[in-house]
Amino acid sequence: MSSSADSDSNDFADGVPGDTEQSFLSHLVELRQRVMWAVLAVLIITLCLLPFSRDIYNFLAAPLLDELPEGVTMVAVEVASPFLTPFKMTLLTGVFLAMPVIIFQIWSFVAPGLYNHEKRIAVPILISSCALFYLGCAFAYFVVFPLVFAFFNAVTPEGVTFMPDIAHYLNFLLLIFFAFGLAFEVPIVVFILLALGVTTAESLHEKRPYIIVGAFVVGMLLTPPDIISQTLLALPMWVLYELGIIFSKILLNRMPARDDEAEGEA
Repeated sequence: MSSSADSDSNDFADGVPGDTEQSFLSHLVELRQRVMWAVLAVLIITLCLLPFSRDIYNFLAAPLLDELPEGVTMVAVEVASPFLTPFKMTLLTGVFLAMPVIIFQIWSFVAPGLYNHEKRIAVPILISSCALFYLGCAFAYFVVFPLVFAFFNAVTPEGVTFMPDIAHYLNFLLLIFFAFGLAFEVPIVVFILLALGVTTAESLHEKRPYIIVGAFVVGMLLTPPDIISQTLLALPMWVLYELGIIFSKILLNRMPARDDEAEGEA
C-alpha cells in the first residue's frame, strides 16, 4: 500500500504542472523579474551598440542606398531625425539580438506550468520559432529589399527625384521585418495545430487553395502596395505551409514511439 502511494506521489510530482502552492502574488513577482531581465538584456546590448549606431544605420540603409540614382541621397525632414533614426535602428538591433534572452525568460516563466511531454515539444518550438524569425528577417534584407527598392526607383515618374525620408524608411523597415518574421512562423503554426489535434494533415491539404489566396491577401495587407513585395511574402508562406505539413507529419509520427519508450524505461 505504501509503495503504491509512493509511486502515486512520484507520478504526481513528475506530472503536475508547476508548484500548485505558489500564490498569485509570487507569480506576479516572478513575471516582473523575467520582464526586468529581458529589458536589461536589451538595454545592455543597445548600450554596447550605441558607438556603432552610424555603422548599423549604414548597414540597414544599404539596400536602399544601393538602388538610389547616382548623386541622390536620403533626406531627414524632421529636425531630430538625424539623431533619433540611427538610435531607433540601434534599439531595434538590440531587441533583435536579445531575442534569445527574451524567449528564454518567457520559457523560464511558463515551463513550471507544463507537463513533461509538453516541455519536450515546447523547447524545439521555441528554438525553431527564433531561428525562423531571424531567417525571415534575413530573407527580407537580402532578397526583398533590393528587388523592392529597384522597383520603386524604376517606376518613379520622370521629373520626380526618389529621395526617401530616413524616418519613413525606418517605419518601412520595421513593417517588412515584422511581416516576414511572422510569415516564416507558418511551419510552427501548422505543427501546433496538428499536435493539438485541431486539424489533420489531410484537411490542410484540402484547404491548400484557400491558403494560397490567404497568403496573397496577407501579403497585400502587410507589405507596401507593389506586386513584388506581396508576391515575395506570399510565395514563402505557401512553401513554408507545405513544408510545415511534411515535417509535422514526420515529427508527430515519431513522438508516440518515443513516449512509449520513455514509459517502458520508467
